[in-house]
Amino acid sequence: MKARAAVLKGFRQPYEIQEFPIPEVAPGAVLVKIAMANICGSDLHIWRGDLATKLPPEGIIIGHETTGRVAKLGAGVKTDSLGNPLKEGDRVVYCYFNPCGSCYQCLQGHRAACPKKMSNMAGSIKEPPYFRGGFAEYCYLQPGMFVFKTPDALSDELVAPVNCALSQVIYGLSQAGVRFGDTVVVQGAGGLGLNAIAVAREMGAARIIAIDSVASRLELARQFGADDTIDLNQAASADQRIERVMEITRKRGADVVCELVGLPAVVPEGIAMLRAGGTYLEIGNISRGQTVAFDPSALTWGNKKLVGVLMYDPWVIPKALDFLERTRARYPFERMLSHKFPLTKINDAFNQAEWLNRQKDVVITRASLVME
Repeated sequence: MKARAAVLKGFRQPYEIQEFPIPEVAPGAVLVKIAMANICGSDLHIWRGDLATKLPPEGIIIGHETTGRVAKLGAGVKTDSLGNPLKEGDRVVYCYFNPCGSCYQCLQGHRAACPKKMSNMAGSIKEPPYFRGGFAEYCYLQPGMFVFKTPDALSDELVAPVNCALSQVIYGLSQAGVRFGDTVVVQGAGGLGLNAIAVAREMGAARIIAIDSVASRLELARQFGADDTIDLNQAASADQRIERVMEITRKRGADVVCELVGLPAVVPEGIAMLRAGGTYLEIGNISRGQTVAFDPSALTWGNKKLVGVLMYDPWVIPKALDFLERTRARYPFERMLSHKFPLTKINDAFNQAEWLNRQKDVVITRASLVME
């Protein structure tokens, strides 16, 4: 039997829908039948060529922000990673990367920093298990990868962002040390930013300020719990935005500022928005080689901290699922998914989701592929 996947063979080129054999499942592995796969910002970066220098001739299968059902369990797999009974047909969400558990970073408890964590996506799509990414009808989880059953109360639309956007900001805000009563600034009210607003509120933030250029996103940010919004169309310069944050915080500055838009130019102004002793959380800038002029004395004289976060530790996923169960009626999570496409229309989905050079008119927060 065969199944379909979207193959990227060239940067900024259309995806090709190809068929691959459904692989045998090794002991300890899990084969997931994908139900929904979101287009994450990092998928756009990969598609543009921001993260890699070349692609193999046969192409690659990307995509990671997914949910689905267990299609096949390898020998020995009887439970999910929390010990809950697991069987074929169960809905699951999984950690899309695979920390090795035995390197220096993993042994220090920093699985998100494991240098081998992407090993599960390595290898040619011409060879088993073929399905190494989420833009496909199946995804193969290597032995030892973290997988969790999802609560029946949560729809696929709510669960699909759990293993990336939601878990990323929960982990990032935890690393940044958000505390009860803090003031938090969120640069960028896209998928990451909206999740961060809700999470910061639940972590006890007293005041949350969202910054974006799209009015509908700022309105959604308010629905997610932002107390104040700054429209880049009205505060056009960095100085104006910094001054506005200082006004809101009584000239003190924010306790935590989160970069969630992926533009290097916003970093210096975000650091300037911090109070003395505050923390700048950098998540959005993942494209290599993009730089910005920056005076490091702003950190030194202000005793400010810079925390970079990529991915998360696997313990976050169960907390993210619990968070959604508790708060799904409190925040409009369903509004973050604005467009749905079948896998065969993945090129239309990427054209809709692409925001580069269209920041003023793209209001989409998430485009999703729904498997037929």
